[in-house]
Amino acid sequence: MAIREIRKEGDPVLRRVAKEVTKFTPELKKLARDMADTMYDADGVGLAAPQIGVSKRIWVIDVGDGLFAMVNPEITLQEGEQIGPEGCLSIPGYSYETSRYEHVICKGYDLDGNEKVVEGNGLLARALQHETDHLNGILFVDRLRRFVAR
Repeated sequence: MAIREIRKEGDPVLRRVAKEVTKFTPELKKLARDMADTMYDADGVGLAAPQIGVSKRIWVIDVGDGLFAMVNPEITLQEGEQIGPEGCLSIPGYSYETSRYEHVICKGYDLDGNEKVVEGNGLLARALQHETDHLNGILFVDRLRRFVAR
C-alpha cells in the first residue's frame, strides 16, 4: 500500500493539462494502485493523477460499485442536468452545490490498453466529469455559478 501526498489548490500541477498516456506498462498499473490506495485513505470516490503530482491522463473512481481506472478518458456524450453537493480532495473541507450533466458516456482505455466505455448517471456521472476535468486543469470550483449583486 502506497499513500501519496494529495496536492492542494494552488499547486501548479492541478492547473496543467495532463499528458496523454502512450505506454501501458507495469509502472502505470502501480500508479493506479497507489492512486486507489490514496483515494481510499482520504475517503474519496475519485482521484486523478495530477492530484498526486503526476501529469498523466489517468484517474480512478469508486462510487460504491467497485474500483475502476481509465486512461486517456474523453467524455463523448452529456445530457440533462443535476445540481448537488460536490467536494474535492484537493480542496479539503469544502462542498458546494455544483451543476453537472446527469448522464454521460466516457470513452478511454483500461490499464492494459483495451478500449473502455463507461456510461454513468447521478453520482457516477458527476465523478466521471469531475475526474476528467482534473486532467484538463479544471477544478470543480471553476464550475460554480457566479452570482453578482445588483
